[in-house]
Amino acid sequence: MSNGLGFVDYLFLYCMISIWVMLFVNIVLMIGGYLYYLKTLKMNLDEPLQEYPTVSVLVPAHNEEKVIGQTVNALIALDYPRDKLEIIVINDNSSDRTGEILAEIQRKNPGVNLIVLTTDKITGGKGKSGALNNGYLRSTGELLAVYDADNTPERNALKYLVHTLSRDDKLGAVIGKFRTRNKTKNMLTKFINIETLGFQWMVQAGRWQLFNLCTIPGTNFIVRKKLIEEMGGWDTKAIAEDTEISFRLYRLGYKIQYMPLSVTWEQEPETVKVWMKQRSRWVKGNVYVLVKNFKLMFSKEFRHVRFDLLYFSSVYFLFLSSAIISDVIFILGACNLITYNIAGNTVLLWILAYLVFVLEMAIALSMEKGESNAKNIGLVALMYFTYCQLWLIVALKGVWQYIKDSVLGLEAKWYKTERF
Repeated sequence: MSNGLGFVDYLFLYCMISIWVMLFVNIVLMIGGYLYYLKTLKMNLDEPLQEYPTVSVLVPAHNEEKVIGQTVNALIALDYPRDKLEIIVINDNSSDRTGEILAEIQRKNPGVNLIVLTTDKITGGKGKSGALNNGYLRSTGELLAVYDADNTPERNALKYLVHTLSRDDKLGAVIGKFRTRNKTKNMLTKFINIETLGFQWMVQAGRWQLFNLCTIPGTNFIVRKKLIEEMGGWDTKAIAEDTEISFRLYRLGYKIQYMPLSVTWEQEPETVKVWMKQRSRWVKGNVYVLVKNFKLMFSKEFRHVRFDLLYFSSVYFLFLSSAIISDVIFILGACNLITYNIAGNTVLLWILAYLVFVLEMAIALSMEKGESNAKNIGLVALMYFTYCQLWLIVALKGVWQYIKDSVLGLEAKWYKTERF
């Protein structure tokens, strides 16, 4: 060992500082999320409105025969005035039985305003953004709600979103909570269930409580139709259309609120292959949005969104690079292939980071009925070494795909998650 600090030492310092900064930020967000959780315990959203706005529910569906029937039947059962609700399913260039299933549901429910908008490879087939654009152009509602084709919202999910939006004219959209319908299927879906709860209670609820910021997920949200019209619809180049539309709402001066009392249940990937395809698409799409909006970082007019830009940029670049480099240093050091001179407490730093991660996720689970149990805490302890390490590979793949497509001038292609 040499006495001075070498290149590996500085790399290690970079990793430790970056990782601990992100851990600290997430601790702060978790505190904010817990404060918001306490607020939700006192909320009463059941008092009816004097006048309900008209709502058009948009459901993009491409080859969704396995799930579309359950989804549409759940939408029909929503607790919302029937004369104020239209359901538009965009049967987007499907080649399976999606159209037949929808036609049968229409036949059995003649009193429901269910519209099936069928497209082909010429008029459709341009991904979720394109399908949503086709749907909203056909819609008549004052508000637009979006549900993915694998969702079964609870009966009051839409009503709670509308009640929240109606209370504040500064809200451009309201997002609900999504839960994992197939969480007991296998180890992967159990990990996804924990991840989604942690993300929503920490990153979404915490950001709303502390900064009045939220990003729209792909499902279970409502948005004012006039704003979608003003923005010219969804960006068909964005494969993370939900994040992209969030930043455009920010730029119009509107807020997005998280309302966890509105719940939908969705099907998550059941194989690692499908999960990796889905998540790498998410990463690639989110990097596109960050690059597109990064100039807002230096704008006084949009200084209120700087936290989001800094946070997500740090996740996909600072934290990602630090986690990968630190893993490599740890492995090479354990094999005595490299040495570094930062003394003594490196193992302690990793142990502390691990314990903080477990504590954060345990707090998030405590805010969800039935999820804070010894089995799930054990899964959290395990997922740090398994699921989270897979996430590093997925994130690296997504960033690389974005860089490659940008350099080669390739058009981003939307990947539909396989259903089970």
